[in-house]
Amino acid sequence: MINSTLPLIDLHRHLDGNIRATTIWELAQKNNITLPTTRFEQFIPHVQIIDSEPDLLAFLKKLDWGVNVLSSLDDCKRIAFENVEDVFNAGIHYAELRFSPYYMSMSYQLPIEDVVAAVIDGVKQGMKQYPVQIKLIGILSRTFGVEKCQQELSALLAHKHELIGIDLAGDEYNYPGELFTNHFTQVADAGLHVTVHAGEAAGPVSVWQAIHELKAERIGHGVKSYEDESLLEYMQKNKIAIESCLTSNFQTGTISDLSQHPIKTFLKHGLLVCLNTDDPAVQGIELKGEFTLAETVLGFTNEEITQLQKNAIEMAFMSNSERKALLEKVASNNS
Repeated sequence: MINSTLPLIDLHRHLDGNIRATTIWELAQKNNITLPTTRFEQFIPHVQIIDSEPDLLAFLKKLDWGVNVLSSLDDCKRIAFENVEDVFNAGIHYAELRFSPYYMSMSYQLPIEDVVAAVIDGVKQGMKQYPVQIKLIGILSRTFGVEKCQQELSALLAHKHELIGIDLAGDEYNYPGELFTNHFTQVADAGLHVTVHAGEAAGPVSVWQAIHELKAERIGHGVKSYEDESLLEYMQKNKIAIESCLTSNFQTGTISDLSQHPIKTFLKHGLLVCLNTDDPAVQGIELKGEFTLAETVLGFTNEEITQLQKNAIEMAFMSNSERKALLEKVASNNS
């Protein structure tokens, strides 16, 4: 059971993977975009996972409808604002939202740097209205190749003071991390944190590369890490954290049986690992539901649930003073 004396935190949550189906529908009507059906109920399976997909790339295609309707910077700002509202409504106290500005810009060739600014603006407006803490992580979407990722990085670094980190996401299998070492040298020079999607579509070697060459402090998913005992030992010793997403890993076909998810192995090895959503609108989930899965399907005890929450606090890209303030805020709300 979730420990109400501790903050509820989501560190791996894609802003562009959390566009409401109703918003996609409304923006399609407003922007005269043809959808595959004229009835909203029939549209849901196009934008939401019903069971599981054969692989990661099939899963990612579900996200395309959301960004395909973003025809203006105002549209980008709207979904950023709604993401903040969704975090608040989910009972989450702190979230790090990540987004790929190129992915959001490409359907209508929106200026990438302006998309970054629109997202920042939408999140700031959201936080003025809702008492929740949000930080932003920029994504380099490796699916589009090295050059596009450089364009994306340049746009993100133009707003580096509004971001806390950079992520490498997308097609891990066909675009391995070694293609992006130069990009992450620039990220290090900019003084931003690093989280990398690794060990999801590829094996432990991908995680090693992310840690050693891209200087990842956290690994997104990291499912295949359990295959290498020495990797687990290294991650535990060096406090390299894993952002775990249970439902997502099942829906992408990364694991075939949710009850066999390696998160319990990670926890037993003393790794910093926490629970996250990934793409909640596409998956039809929310964070509290992921904790329920951990309890009912994986058999996590109250102590293990509490440890996951404590790990999330330690893993968050925030200062010690910010951690203290967050803990005090939650404590005061419970008193």
